Order: sequence, then C-alpha cells, then structure tokens
Amino acid sequence: MALNVLAFTFGIMGNIISFIVFLAPVPTFVRICKKKSIEGFQSLPYVSALFSAMLWIYYAMQKDGSGFLLITINAVGCFIETIYIILFITYANKKARISTLKVLGLLNFLGFAAIILVCELLTKRSNREKVLGGICVGFSVCVFAAPLSIMRVVIRTKSVEFMPFSLSLFLTLSAITWLFYGLAIKDFYVALPNILGAFLGAVQMILYIIFKYYKAPKVDDTEKPKTVADHSIDMVKLASATPVVSGDLRVHAQTHGGGDLEGQMEKKVSNQI
Repeated sequence: MALNVLAFTFGIMGNIISFIVFLAPVPTFVRICKKKSIEGFQSLPYVSALFSAMLWIYYAMQKDGSGFLLITINAVGCFIETIYIILFITYANKKARISTLKVLGLLNFLGFAAIILVCELLTKRSNREKVLGGICVGFSVCVFAAPLSIMRVVIRTKSVEFMPFSLSLFLTLSAITWLFYGLAIKDFYVALPNILGAFLGAVQMILYIIFKYYKAPKVDDTEKPKTVADHSIDMVKLASATPVVSGDLRVHAQTHGGGDLEGQMEKKVSNQI
C-alpha cells in the first residue's frame, strides 16, 4: 500500500514537472509566430520528443493499468509537440519544411509503425514489454546524452547564454521524479534512463554556477598592444558575458533538425560582435 502511495505521488509530481518542461519552448514559438520565420531554429527536437512520447505510451499500454500516469503525461506531450511541429512547418522555408516532413515521415510514421509491427507480430505478450522497454531506454539515453554538446560549448565559450539554470533545474527535477516513480513501481526501464538524466542535469547546473560568475583574467597594461584578433576574442567574451534565458527546451537537450548546435552558437556569437 505504501509503495502504491509513493508511486502515485511521484507519478503526479512527474506529470506536473514534465508538463512545465513541455511548455518550455513556448517563448520560442511566440517569437517564431511574431517574426513569421523559424530563424536559426531546427525541428528535430520536437519531432524526437513526439516520437519519444509515442514510444512511452505504447510501452505503458503493455503494463495492464500500472502505466496510466505514463500515458497521461505522454499523451499531453504528443499534443503539445504536434502543435510545435505544425507551427514550425507553417513558418519554415521550403528547405526546412521538406527536411522536417522527411524526418517526421521516416521516424514518427515509418519508424513507429515498424516497431509496432515487430512487437505485435514477432514477440509474445510476455516479452513485448521487455522489447519495448529496451527500445525506450535506448532512445531516452540518446536524448539525455544530447546535452553533452551544449556543455562542451559552455566550457569552450565560458558562457551560459544557451543553458539557462531554470530549464536545467526542471529537467533535473523531472528526471529525479521519474527515477523514483520507476523505483516505486519496480520498473527498471523507467528508472534507468532517468539516472543518467538526473546526473547530466546536475552537471549542467554545476557548470552554470561555475561559468555564470566566471571572470576573464585581467590583462596587464604593460603587455604589447592588441591585434585585431585579440580585440575580436575579447569582444566575443564580452558578448557571451550576458546570459539570455531561452525558452527552447530542446536547444539544451538536443540539436534541431540535425544541425550543428555548436556552429549555430558560434554563428550567433559572431553576429553579436
């Protein structure tokens, strides 16, 4: 009975926190709608998030009622991510629109349909949950590993502009909550990927604290005059010194549309100079 209460409590908390995380890209799409342009944003995070939610719903349906709280939040996630994708396609240029539709078709339709066919036709009911659980864990690990690229850029640029603390905090809380939910219902497949998610979220917050208050070393007045390149480096540091809170969840978790996140960031920094 106590475990059921714990599972329900952590499940409700996970639903609330995950709902907040799902809403994180709203400022990005408000900006896109106002400017009627996707600018430098990419679609892959939203397509991937939709695919992940679809997978977890299918997995939870194999659990004979114990996966209800997984179904509720991922159903909401499917709805929200679908709206994001529709808005993205609406305001994307022709190249980005075609690229998004291709990925959407390959991953969310053909890929998901293939998984359903394999699980329904080639696995027994008793083993289906294990097969699906393994697929969900594998995809979740890939998603949670994506922030490694943004952390590398933070370390290189010594700027937390693209890694707001509030988002890292909510992602960490979400991972911790679902970790305890998985432990409470004794579901290895729910708990395992969230161990990695909680760890990487904590690392992101530590990096934020370190580089938020990073001070560039003072230059001795007796040193030789700076070259143009020296001035350019200092201006990049200055431009990176003021963090801008981004509402885009997937910028920190994944790269959009398979684009080079680091390249996009460096391009943005150079445009500020």
